[in-house]
Order: sequence, then C-alpha cells, then structure tokens
Amino acid sequence: MNIEGLDYNTQRERLLMPEYGREIQKMVDHAVSLPSREERQQCAETIISIMERMFPANSGSADHRHKLWDHLALMSNFQLDIDWPCDVSQAARIASRPEPLAYPMKDIPVRHYGNMVFELFEQLKTMPEGPERDELARQTANHMKRDLYQWSHGSTDDEKVISDLARFTDGVIQLDPKKFVFEKINEREFSEKQRKRKK
Repeated sequence: MNIEGLDYNTQRERLLMPEYGREIQKMVDHAVSLPSREERQQCAETIISIMERMFPANSGSADHRHKLWDHLALMSNFQLDIDWPCDVSQAARIASRPEPLAYPMKDIPVRHYGNMVFELFEQLKTMPEGPERDELARQTANHMKRDLYQWSHGSTDDEKVISDLARFTDGVIQLDPKKFVFEKINEREFSEKQRKRKK
C-alpha cells in the first residue's frame, strides 16, 4: 500500500545506530554537510551533548564520552572532518559482528543430563578413591536428580540416578541406595522457573 504523503520507516534508509533515532542521524548528516570546519566542530559537540542526555545513567565517565565520539564517527561513516577529541580509528570494531561461536555438538547418550555431567562422569572414572571423589560423586548424583526432576516434569527415581551414575562411570561409582541420602529438591523453585519460561 502506497499512500501519498506517508513515509514509513521500512522505506527509509537503514539507521547505522538505531538507538539514537532518526533525528540524531539527520543532525549528523547536517554536520557532515556544513562548509566550515569550525561549524562542523561546534555541531558535532552539540550532537555529543544531546546523545549524552539521551542516556544520563551512563554519563560522567571519560570512557562513556569516548564511546559517544566513536558512535558519532560511525554514524557519519567517518566522513565528518573535525578535530576529534579522542582516537576514533577503532570505532569500526563496534559495528563489526563477532564470529559465531561453534556449538559443541557431542554425542551424549542421555541428553537431559547434559554435556557437563558426562564430563564429570569421565573425571570420576579416573579419580583415586578418597573423600574428594566421594564428594564429587555426591554432588554429581544430586545434580543428576535435579536434571531428572526438571526434564521429567516433576518425577524422580533415586534408583535410576544411582543406576545411571554406575553405568556411565563404567561401574567405578557404586552408591548404596540404602545409605546414600539425596538432597531435598525445592519444588517451589522449579515451578517458579517453569512459570517464568512460559511468560
């Protein structure tokens, strides 16, 4: 639909830094077009003071002002010929996107325990007997129970956790179901997390 006189954002030029809005971008474009260096300098300093007032919580530090000058350089596409009060040569790094992180897709037999728990299994296999291994086994078992509770919608089976721990540590960790006491699960904490996820 094209109505004469209406100007849609989707039809306008894309903003380099949308957080400052189109009016600030127009001011920057105007500053670039000014004929004298003195006028451009004065206009640039006025724009920086307006940008600073837009986000007062961040103002005050020298680092913040440097960031504003970097943003001004980006918005002018480095075409603003003024005496920059700080080095803006590294400003282009702000606009560049970081390389995507490689997601570690490992083949784990039981996904609800997660990759970190399987790393703990590997560590438990090689640890010497003693209180340190016993404590790690206790913490791992309790973490497994919480994972099982979370992904099984509230149902847990202590014997399954003990059996899985023995199975995935190749029988190195054998907890006695009659003696081992699991930590109590705070059901309210899990129900609150699930409620937040649904919102």
